[in-house]
Amino acid sequence: MSKRAHPSLGRRQLLRYAGASLILSVSPIAGAAAKLPSVLAVRIWPAADYTRVTLEHDGPLKFTHFTVENPDRLVVDIEGVEFNSVLDSLARKVATDDPNIKLLRAGRFKPGVVRLVMELKGKVNPQVFTLEPAGEYGRRLVLDVYPVNPPDPMMALLEGRKDAVEPLKGEPDFQIAEKRPDEVTARTPEKQIVEAPEVHTSKKSGKPIVDRLVTITLDPGHGGEDPGAIGKAGTYEKNVTLEVARRLKARIDAEPNMRAVLTRDSDFFVPLQMRVQKARRVQSDLFLSIHADAWIKPDARGSSVFVLSEKGASSTQARLLAQKENQADLIGGVNIGSKDLFLARTLLDLSQTGTINDSLKLGKYLLGELGSINTLHKAHVEQAGFAVLKAPDIPSALIETAFISNPEEEARLNDDAYQEKLAGAIVRGIRQYFIKHPPGPKARMALLS
Repeated sequence: MSKRAHPSLGRRQLLRYAGASLILSVSPIAGAAAKLPSVLAVRIWPAADYTRVTLEHDGPLKFTHFTVENPDRLVVDIEGVEFNSVLDSLARKVATDDPNIKLLRAGRFKPGVVRLVMELKGKVNPQVFTLEPAGEYGRRLVLDVYPVNPPDPMMALLEGRKDAVEPLKGEPDFQIAEKRPDEVTARTPEKQIVEAPEVHTSKKSGKPIVDRLVTITLDPGHGGEDPGAIGKAGTYEKNVTLEVARRLKARIDAEPNMRAVLTRDSDFFVPLQMRVQKARRVQSDLFLSIHADAWIKPDARGSSVFVLSEKGASSTQARLLAQKENQADLIGGVNIGSKDLFLARTLLDLSQTGTINDSLKLGKYLLGELGSINTLHKAHVEQAGFAVLKAPDIPSALIETAFISNPEEEARLNDDAYQEKLAGAIVRGIRQYFIKHPPGPKARMALLS
């Protein structure tokens, strides 16, 4: 005769198995519900062109946004995010001199929803979008506020504004970027001020080198969310390029019949095609993009000059460098939902052969002068498919001033005297180009809005 289990034992086992099953089925859901996405960091990049607010977070976010008038505000509601000390500190991150944002605050709007309210200093065209992880960054929610009436670089030149066309004379024509915890300390204004160099004229006639006013666009590489290369001592490429470009602008502005404009005059990100567009809007005669190279080996050194290629890169290193520089939009952050007719027209233009030939001539003179103050990494101008050099009607060159990944050259790039030498060498290269290839009458470019 078989033994029957005790009734109470059977019930206890059934309850124990049922409890284990319930734990297995509930635990994943409960764990997921307990872990809400968090905002890890907030960065604000103010500029006259636009102000960018970036919220870096560790999980997917759902959000909606709308604008309110009287007063002008941008409101962003974020669902299912944890309200933490980072969001609570938003109000303290807005600078009083931000051109576009008056106040920024966050709070719990309703269960499961955090509301960001941005009080604005005027009417804006906002863009709110997300970025996938790129470079050193994770996921990012980006709030860009563009003023409805942005500064017009062409009007600044036509009106002869002091900060657009005059050289530095005792006071800098720029604002020092706000010091940020993740950057090297910005130089003081006193160090930025340079003496106006002597006027250079043709030795034969005593006349200025150029017979008409020429405009040179200087493009400090990287900026804002995109730091560029970072040296071993912590030097950010975006800071070095801006320093050199400012010094170069001062020297060009002091030349007869020459003036320079910057694609960025402070620490903010400019998309690659917008850099090209800015140069065309002021009808530039030359475009120079300033960079500081980096390589996997710290002993790589020297200056280089690159121009656009239609047929592929001139070397493996040139191809890799172009790929790295062309990724700036991924790191700096471009709203891919924003369509740009100008971008399509510029990149698809097939009439660049003449411009590339002029760029090669310009690059040769620049390289020759850079060789007088630094080792040359390559003794010839290299070519690759740099997106920032694709203006179809402006001779353009990308200058790698030195290797920021080389500790010795990194130190030199931070030295005021060496930055002045760089600026002087580049100006001499520009002069050589215009002496041998005088600019013709300025053709009216098709300016697209």
